[in-house]
Amino acid sequence: MADRKNTVTRTFLNGLITENPTFTLMLGMCPTLGVTTAASNGIGMGLATTFVLVCSNLFISLLRKIIPDKVRIPAYIVIIASFVTMVDLFMKAYLPDLSKSLGSYIPLIVVNCIIFARAESFAAKNGPVQSLADGLGMGLGFTASITLLSIVRELFGSGTIFGAQIMPESYQPMDIMNKVPGGFITLGLMMILVNAIKKIIGKRRAARKEALA
Repeated sequence: MADRKNTVTRTFLNGLITENPTFTLMLGMCPTLGVTTAASNGIGMGLATTFVLVCSNLFISLLRKIIPDKVRIPAYIVIIASFVTMVDLFMKAYLPDLSKSLGSYIPLIVVNCIIFARAESFAAKNGPVQSLADGLGMGLGFTASITLLSIVRELFGSGTIFGAQIMPESYQPMDIMNKVPGGFITLGLMMILVNAIKKIIGKRRAARKEALA
């Protein structure tokens, strides 16, 4: 029981930190660069993707022994598209401003490489509990990374965070941050920072192991 719990925990943390879909695997770059001009867009897109990831992973895992191998891709598309439609309709009904701001990026979750990668490489080969943990970890990892990216771009591009004025009135916004090149620059700098932090943590862990040995 303890081993199973540890496995589920490792699976969850893998997507959240070790194999973060944005900073490590570099998946889902289209929405990452396209919608991250505002923090609200980042968290909205991230949570929508998380919902689809969790639900599609769970259902694909439950049906993995039933779906014939020859039609697995069309079957995955039907399952994923069903949950994307649910998210799209919900946002249009209850979050119309956010839905309008995200535009076609919500329907495009259907072909998001993060969703397909986890369906094909994990959910189709593992049980529902682990698949649920994988979807949640990957989804929250994606949400955290694009929200952080959105906050940085909004701060320097508009002087605000979640619409609240942070920079002084005299601040001149960096217009490039509201464009795709600004997204590439910010993403590159953040990846450098994340990799540097990982190296430091890795060295400290190695030093501790040597000290214990």
